[in-house]
Amino acid sequence: MEIKTRIFELRNGKYRNLSELAQAMGLSVSQVYRVREGKRGINQKFIVGAKKAFPNYHLDELFYLDGESGHIDMGVTTVTERYNHIVQQYSGLNLPVCEIDSSGVGTQVGIGGVSQV
Repeated sequence: MEIKTRIFELRNGKYRNLSELAQAMGLSVSQVYRVREGKRGINQKFIVGAKKAFPNYHLDELFYLDGESGHIDMGVTTVTERYNHIVQQYSGLNLPVCEIDSSGVGTQVGIGGVSQV
């Protein structure tokens, strides 16, 4: 599976162009452009940069695994579980992980313990 991003759709309301987005991410414009065009894969720096540029979004809202829905309201995903350690390593943030059971009830595991969502 390949990790994909939604940041290019999300940037429209926050950043006017790729240059502003790249600056907010702490990356070069060419790096961001190559990811957008599919010429470069998403790496740790890109994930951390996306979280810096969109601090109010969860990783599951910013990224998805190829084969999953590209919509923000997509239900079950494992992106946060797989990549939370990267964000923690580079930014010190501890992101909550949301797990959704077969009945559609979500349980948030992370900051502050466990709660139903």
